[in-house]
Amino acid sequence: MSSLQGRTVVLAVTGSVAAYKAVEVARLLKKRRARVIPVLTRSGERFVGAVTLSGITGEAVRRDMWDPSYPGELHVALADAADAILVVPATADFLARLAEGRADDLLAALTLSAKGPVLVAPSMHPRMWAHPATQRNVRTLDADGRVTFVGPEHGEVASGDIGLGRMAEPEAIVQALEAALAPRDLTGMRVVVTAGPTHEPIDPVRFLGNTSSGKMGFAIARAAAERGADVTIVAGPTAEHAPPGIARVDVRTALEMQAALDARVGVDVTDADVVIMAAAVADFRVAEPATRKIKKRPDEEAPALELVKNPDLLAGLGARRASRGAVLVGFALETGTDDEVIAYAKAKLASKRVDAIVANHAGDALGTDHSRVAFVTAHGAEWLPGASKAKLAGEIMALATKLLRART
Repeated sequence: MSSLQGRTVVLAVTGSVAAYKAVEVARLLKKRRARVIPVLTRSGERFVGAVTLSGITGEAVRRDMWDPSYPGELHVALADAADAILVVPATADFLARLAEGRADDLLAALTLSAKGPVLVAPSMHPRMWAHPATQRNVRTLDADGRVTFVGPEHGEVASGDIGLGRMAEPEAIVQALEAALAPRDLTGMRVVVTAGPTHEPIDPVRFLGNTSSGKMGFAIARAAAERGADVTIVAGPTAEHAPPGIARVDVRTALEMQAALDARVGVDVTDADVVIMAAAVADFRVAEPATRKIKKRPDEEAPALELVKNPDLLAGLGARRASRGAVLVGFALETGTDDEVIAYAKAKLASKRVDAIVANHAGDALGTDHSRVAFVTAHGAEWLPGASKAKLAGEIMALATKLLRART
């Protein structure tokens, strides 16, 4: 379940060309079952219509502190109702007024009255963002500790110029809001996650591998960090980026991943509180990789490769885990029917001595942004509806947290 479900978010739009993206932010918030109250500044309304925002959110658009249709202090009432305030986009002018503590319109007064987090997604020309006055205002807001910045990003802006000033994408903004509102119930806990494939060398330029992207593992690491955990991700070759605050250890082979894990979870797996093995580790490796590139010669047959088994990393952890050791969650990437996938996962749960298996179909998971998984524990098996890997990662961390609480 998203941390936004049942929450009330004030979505404020100021006057930037990027205001059109606020409509997509509103749609994503509603999709996560948040209540969204739109606020438009006068300049914001020049870029996006009130009817559009109202139609998406199902709420009346608020514009004026002196709104005659609302009795009492509208800015205070909105601040009381809001679990968070999200300003998308946030212009240089708005940041300046916020840094000064101005309260001369509805949005400025509302942000000063906020009880929950205030997130701003800056959008402006790169020269405006780099201007000393803007950077001074950003430093002031950072020092006050009352505002969280989401972006800006480096990229092309409306003028066609390229630089730092482009607004963050809607999905990234919503994920930042989810992180701000997520429960911090894993503060002080140590979580280790593996992610991505392993590449087992054949020669200096070839390898045995698979098409795992690492997206699920990185999403899980992000979800754990959002709950306050101290997170380490051990990653095979992948293009994914670890968010700030997450320790990353890069490895290539299964043996390297084993060594990295051993160093971080300890001999009896007591140096971590939760270990989630989302990596797609190669089952086999070449016994003797060639030291030079293998050549294809017209007068020779294809070379035979002698394969040996890689260690079963998950089973190894389960076998040596002490009674007070970490919660262990493994993955079962399988082919076949739903019933067959569950059967494989149940067998893996028992044989590898772990607390839970996240089972999925290979065709649903590899290289995609969405997936469909089943949770298999000693208490039974349950398929979850297909969803984004970010959402499923939250569900996986909720399961791991539940298992951790049950053990403690």
